[in-house]
Amino acid sequence: MKLWKFKDIFKSQPNPLPFKYYYFPLLFLAITGFLDSVYLSISHYRVYTDMGYQSFCAISQAFNCDTVSQSPYSILLNVPVPIWGIFGYAIFLILLLFAWPQSALRKRIWTLLFLISLGFTIYSLFLAYISTYRIQSYCIMCIVSYGVNLLLLYFTWIVRKRFQCEPFLKAIYLDIRYLLNYPKTMIPVNSVFGIATVLMLLYFPAYWQMTPSALSKNVPTGITEDGHPWIGAENPELVIVEFSDYLCFQCKKMHFFLRRIIQEHPDKIRLVHRNFPMDHTINPIVNEPFHAGAAKLAVVSLFAAQKDKFWEMNDLLYNIDRQTGAVNVRDLAKKAGIDFEEMKVVFRNPNLWIKLQNDIQDGLKYGITGTPGFVINDQVYLGQIPPDILRRFIR
Repeated sequence: MKLWKFKDIFKSQPNPLPFKYYYFPLLFLAITGFLDSVYLSISHYRVYTDMGYQSFCAISQAFNCDTVSQSPYSILLNVPVPIWGIFGYAIFLILLLFAWPQSALRKRIWTLLFLISLGFTIYSLFLAYISTYRIQSYCIMCIVSYGVNLLLLYFTWIVRKRFQCEPFLKAIYLDIRYLLNYPKTMIPVNSVFGIATVLMLLYFPAYWQMTPSALSKNVPTGITEDGHPWIGAENPELVIVEFSDYLCFQCKKMHFFLRRIIQEHPDKIRLVHRNFPMDHTINPIVNEPFHAGAAKLAVVSLFAAQKDKFWEMNDLLYNIDRQTGAVNVRDLAKKAGIDFEEMKVVFRNPNLWIKLQNDIQDGLKYGITGTPGFVINDQVYLGQIPPDILRRFIR
């Protein structure tokens, strides 16, 4: 056989499969990505607003969708990332519909879809990096979206190659010209997406910015005989003792939820605060670095209680950056209305550290193994309080 025939063999392109074998897998993948984003959006919302919610993929510290949702990286331009995912996949699906007609010649739109898939994939790589090195926890459903994005990129590249689309820049130009042939469809679609994007950027409700109910003079506060701060009823029908960690998201969520209930029913429920920082430097059940700095935040709260400023300081401490646990004593003192000169030596006060250790030891005696922990009538509840208990005392 002549040499040129061997060259032709290696240069020859494989015959592409029928168009539908490329089109429908892409359609399936895009729908999968869209539904995955819908689930993640609902899960993100419930993580912040539903007292008893826990996603099915909250498996461990390493694989926990809720931990990822609690990260500030789950918000982009004041809108949750999965909401942007819904928009992105919706745009992809609409454009994909224009690739099916015979007039598309099996070439049109694929370069635009490739560009969109490339953007999806690059952002997925960024999120994977954040999960690995910043959050140190993975969301299983997010990983599903990473895989979908990578496969979308691969399939759009294959279609461009198999059906011999034009060079890149020329193909983009032709794709746009092709879309302009459908003004009755494209103009309304672009208008809807454009208006929706602007409205989201301006008015999307920031439900993830949990804030406590305002301290009201109508809601009594005080100190128990054992020296622990309480808020709520002076003669309560129900007493809830919370063992909490200021760097624990679920603690913050549950505390603010209970505060809202107390605000609505100030004569029925009393909430007593105890510290149980899951800080490896002080808590004997934590064997490896975890919630570093939570112990210092607890000490600050104990100092504030001595100055009759516990609840003001409590609300500030729950909003400390959970990633670092960094404490700006001067700033906290100013916001809580405490003399900075007295507070600046707070961490060198041995009595406060002894009081914190007593809280931890009491928590261990009750059987607290994580936060938040609640003690009601000597019964311990970890993570959340059964709704039936609260339902008996509120409408």
